[in-house]
Amino acid sequence: MDAYLDLTKAQYLEFMKFDIDEKFQMLNLLKFVDKVPGSDLTGLEQYKEYMKAVTPFFIEAEAKIVYDGKPYFTLIGPAEYQEWDKVLIIEYASKGKFINMISSPGYPGALRKKALIDSRLILCQ
Repeated sequence: MDAYLDLTKAQYLEFMKFDIDEKFQMLNLLKFVDKVPGSDLTGLEQYKEYMKAVTPFFIEAEAKIVYDGKPYFTLIGPAEYQEWDKVLIIEYASKGKFINMISSPGYPGALRKKALIDSRLILCQ
């Protein structure tokens, strides 16, 4: 199975063309590493550090956490489906604010990436 940790150039360009001028939500499906290489932290602990570090960026982007929970099992879907460790839904005020946030100097994206073995980021509205 392929792991997805970064936005590809093609996905970024498609997102930039996507016509959305109002609030939207990003569904985050997250699978953590057991242990962060070169660290004593688990992936979950590392992700908590990312969330602390990203908070000022969220405030600037007028983003808010709508849902933060742990999924337990799949009711509809393949039995071999890889269970996610965390589900987050984050609401953003606009596409421009989201882009500014993730491209801001000092944005702690590397902390997120170190915490994860796999992820999905799905735009919803």
